Amino acid sequence: MEVKAIAKYVRSSPVKMRKVTQIIKGKRVEEALNILSFMPKARSGIVEKVLKSALANAENNLGLSAANLYVKNALIDQGSTLKRTKPRARGRADLMRRRTSHITIILEPKG
Repeated sequence: MEVKAIAKYVRSSPVKMRKVTQIIKGKRVEEALNILSFMPKARSGIVEKVLKSALANAENNLGLSAANLYVKNALIDQGSTLKRTKPRARGRADLMRRRTSHITIILEPKG
C-alpha cells in the first residue's frame, strides 16, 4: 500500500532538486530523514518537509509505523516557469527563467 505526499510549484529548479532526491531513494524513512537533515544542500530542507508530510500521511491516515516504511520513489517534475526580464546594456533585455518543481515522495511498507 503506497502513501504519498506532493508539493507543487516549489521555487527551485528540478535539476537541483533531483541531486537531493537521488540519494534517499530506496532508504528507510528514518535513515532518509537523517541524511536530509545533515545534507549541506539548501534544497534538502524542502525535500525533508515533503518526506515528513508523507510520513504523517502514513501514520495518521493508514496507521502505519515509521519503523518499517521506506522511500519507494522520489519524483521531481518540472513545474511552470516564471519569465522575468532583466535590463541589459544599450536598451536590451535578457529573459530570466525562474523554474519551479513538483515534488512527489512515495513511501511503502517493507515486506
